[in-house]
Amino acid sequence: MTSCLLSLLLLSVLYIMAAAQPAGCKIRITDKGLDMLKFETQRFVEEELGNISMPEMIGKEGRFQYTITDVKITELNLTHADLKFVPEVGLLFDVQNSSISLSFHRRILYWFFYDTGNINASAEGVNINTVLSLIRDDEGRLKINNVTCDAKIDKMRAKFSGTLGKVYDFLSKFLTSGMRFLLNQQVSHLSICPALNHSALVHVNSMLDTIPVRTEVDQFIGIDYSLIDDPVVTSRSLDMHFRGMFFDLSDPNDTLANYAVNPVIREYDRMVYLALSEFFFDSGMYAYYRAGIFQMDIINEKMPKDMEMLLRTTYFGTLMITPALVDAPLSLHLAVTSPPKTTIKTSGATVGMTASVKVMVLPPGQPPIQLSSMTMESKFNAKVSMKGKRLAVHADLRRFKIFSNQSALESLALIPLQAPLKAMLQMSVVPLINNWTKKGVRIPLADGMDFIEEVVEYHNVIVCRETMVENSLKKDNSRE
Repeated sequence: MTSCLLSLLLLSVLYIMAAAQPAGCKIRITDKGLDMLKFETQRFVEEELGNISMPEMIGKEGRFQYTITDVKITELNLTHADLKFVPEVGLLFDVQNSSISLSFHRRILYWFFYDTGNINASAEGVNINTVLSLIRDDEGRLKINNVTCDAKIDKMRAKFSGTLGKVYDFLSKFLTSGMRFLLNQQVSHLSICPALNHSALVHVNSMLDTIPVRTEVDQFIGIDYSLIDDPVVTSRSLDMHFRGMFFDLSDPNDTLANYAVNPVIREYDRMVYLALSEFFFDSGMYAYYRAGIFQMDIINEKMPKDMEMLLRTTYFGTLMITPALVDAPLSLHLAVTSPPKTTIKTSGATVGMTASVKVMVLPPGQPPIQLSSMTMESKFNAKVSMKGKRLAVHADLRRFKIFSNQSALESLALIPLQAPLKAMLQMSVVPLINNWTKKGVRIPLADGMDFIEEVVEYHNVIVCRETMVENSLKKDNSRE
């Protein structure tokens, strides 16, 4: 019994720790961002409504008995459409006092008169109220899980053609009142709302499926963009907290613990904000480190001639002990000894890195012989940039020093190597790092949404990106 209680307690603690894990990446979409999405949503809704079909309608008004078929929407005028946040729920698409032009085919029986023909009608005071509930699904993906829709038509006007057209025009108020009643039933329950429900639950969720959740970055590492909690919706914004964690593809379970400060965004002035904690970058460095990327050998043509000459001069005494080694090739083996650490301050972002540097001699036909081992400490400036949906980092060497692992005396002897080694790092190692990072990593935005203008700001612990976003969403009619 005691062991069961301990197990339950442990599971509870682990659950609380997992739930309290800070986000590595946070995205805020503000009401200004919705202003842009509103027009895309309106266009999308117009396409959906333009393609709906209505079933046959049969009605009776006094002596009138009518059947209406072949209902087609010929024009849709959503003049007063708005898209806004619903706190703690999601989004509201609200259409007020708009109009729809329709055409019908009629069959009408009035006393003993029977007539057929077309009706051109307009529905005025069209109001559509659609609420989309946003959640985090089991995979950590943003989803619409529920749609609440209410559609209503206040007025109907009709113009008749055919033998009794003038008679119907005179009595149209009786006919249109019945038509409006039936049409309200159709738009609310059988046509407009079902079309919008299908659009949201199928098409919009398909668009949200294009947001990466767990995907490869390159052949070495991947990234986890799963939501760590449900989206937070207020009257001014939608906040999404992503795990924002890189991982080694060869061992996805070996990940870095997140002890960084949770990204905080306090502004609402721009369309979209992206905030990244130190953990976002540290987990990437850790994943590359665990993948064994941060090591290299500088040998043969990669070894600058002046560097090789300086090494031979520095270790001349050691080489002379074994004459066979004097003319043997030299190499430098560089290996990062611990995961690099990112520091973000208001002055910018830096990455600190500690590596071992081994001076090796390579006698032909024999194993490499180590001449010396030294420690290299370096600090890089990290400049963050954004293009489209890809976040990239460019590194520049800022600070560099080496010292011996053997003695202080040997550290003094290494002083002449400082400048050549720094130059070699700038020419060989830094370009290698930038080659890995220049392609960038995709941020969690849906297909069709791209950053076209950005302002990068560095704050304590986080990097905050204020952006303008371009939306080029297009409906994929092939998706059902």
